[in-house]
Amino acid sequence: MAQDIQPRIRIPSQIRMGEVIEVKTLVTHEMESGQRRDSNGALVPRRIINRLTCSYNGRPVFEAALEPAVSANPYIAFFLRATESGTLDFAWTDDDGTVYRAKQSIKVG
Repeated sequence: MAQDIQPRIRIPSQIRMGEVIEVKTLVTHEMESGQRRDSNGALVPRRIINRLTCSYNGRPVFEAALEPAVSANPYIAFFLRATESGTLDFAWTDDDGTVYRAKQSIKVG
């Protein structure tokens, strides 16, 4: 499944200095809670994205802990004050230790 994971990030196309923007992100992931049983009655092992972090030009600006109750393909939105052009670096951490990364450039005008 690792090759199917696709992070998506959306920010406004035009950003003014000091503007508070909404950052939206979605990652395709089945988020198996570990509470469901397969056709043989055995528990399907838990496998969720348990953490999302975001840094802006190397400074941490957002962190979320995700739990098994979060739906598949988690969507998260947060607000950020855009103080300079640069890069948002995202990291989604899976239960198995895999980290899915994505970057989004910010151009402040």
